[in-house]
Amino acid sequence: MVEAKHWRRLDDGRVLCELCPRACRIPEAGSGACRGRTNREGVLYADNFGRCVSVAMDPIEKKPLHHVCPGRSVLSVACNCCNLECDWCQNWSISQETARTTEIPPEQLVAMARESGSFGIAYTYTEPLVWFEYLLEAGALAHENGLLNILVTNGVLNEEPMRELLPFVDAMNVDLKSMRREFYTRYCHVDGAEAVRRTIRLASETCHVEVTNLVIPGLNDSDEDLRGLVEFVAEIDPAIPVHFSRYFPAYKMRVDPTPVATLTRAAEIARERLHYVYVGNVGLVGEDTSCPKCGNTLVRRVGYSVDVVGVRDGNCSECGRRADFLWCDA
Repeated sequence: MVEAKHWRRLDDGRVLCELCPRACRIPEAGSGACRGRTNREGVLYADNFGRCVSVAMDPIEKKPLHHVCPGRSVLSVACNCCNLECDWCQNWSISQETARTTEIPPEQLVAMARESGSFGIAYTYTEPLVWFEYLLEAGALAHENGLLNILVTNGVLNEEPMRELLPFVDAMNVDLKSMRREFYTRYCHVDGAEAVRRTIRLASETCHVEVTNLVIPGLNDSDEDLRGLVEFVAEIDPAIPVHFSRYFPAYKMRVDPTPVATLTRAAEIARERLHYVYVGNVGLVGEDTSCPKCGNTLVRRVGYSVDVVGVRDGNCSECGRRADFLWCDA
């Protein structure tokens, strides 16, 4: 068993988990809302350490991360945990319910990545931040072996653990669901809006960051919603790529799918302030990367077929502007 980090004992036999804003008060033999941390005789343990619910090789663009090692595939793993309860969750069967897992110790995970030819490890599909202790150990070992660590995350973590984790993270895609607190509390059932915004700010100082916004009709698709999100990202760095993703009914939500016209409008609004804007889940539209200075196509994408066509020595082949990518060494 691996003792968890970021918790303290309470007077009544419970323990307080201080990893994320949920601040679960966990009784003896109980687990937190994420299902990954259990109180045993007044000590909090990370029961999810090394327990993997899914392992696959994926195109990095699937995460989506369009500015990290374009065209490469990455070993992708997931825990059977999440600290949000989003009504539309696409992966609810492995994030919201207990599913069968396989133990993969950090040493084995790194060996799998090296043997598969992956440039790194992506912790994805569910919520990697609640795999905290595993991320620290596997992430350190991955770096020792020349591998990149990538998080695809909701970003809902307290500041102290996030600062502890960031030295081991090379890139992350953060799902910014809305700028509004009430959106998170009503539809994700956690007061997480402030935490995810803080995560984006902190991560942008130390690693490559991309942001995804799932656009849901009638919930977060107003011009006010979209402009608020764009302004927030632009104030941090207009070179942060933003992905507007099409919603489809899933789990507990039956709102109709997002009209393509809504995503097109979102992209138009975003391009007023941001250098790189993408539209996802709509087919072969809005996925190429162009130089923000001269418009030269840097990367051409057709589905998961990717060609780097306009980059030379890390710069735009036409105007020489630095291309905003995290490149692989090999």
